[in-house]
Amino acid sequence: MNMLAEILVTAMIVIGALFTLIGSFGLLKLNLPMSRLHAPTKAGTLGVGGILLASMLYSFADGPGSLHELLIAAFLFVTAPVSAYFIAKVHIHRGQLGQDLPPPPEDSIWATREKPLPEE
Repeated sequence: MNMLAEILVTAMIVIGALFTLIGSFGLLKLNLPMSRLHAPTKAGTLGVGGILLASMLYSFADGPGSLHELLIAAFLFVTAPVSAYFIAKVHIHRGQLGQDLPPPPEDSIWATREKPLPEE
């Protein structure tokens, strides 16, 4: 493996590890459930994505390569936001937000605990 490939792989591992560390630190330090949910889903996804990209670069630099990491990253980028959305909806409906929700807009009903407006 040449020097440029080694530098790229090392940089991607360090960047991925930093994003993962920041996400886990945010999970520990943030006090509201929605903030606590936001930190690991965003930063953790970027961190694991960076580490998978480093693994993919390493496999292509050493030989024919593998696309398994690309499939793992695609699965991760699809499932992490969906699971975060469902966890957030549970917190909203159980009333565990730690703060009041804003009122829904007048023109339509959106996903809150507010009851729908009566039909006229």
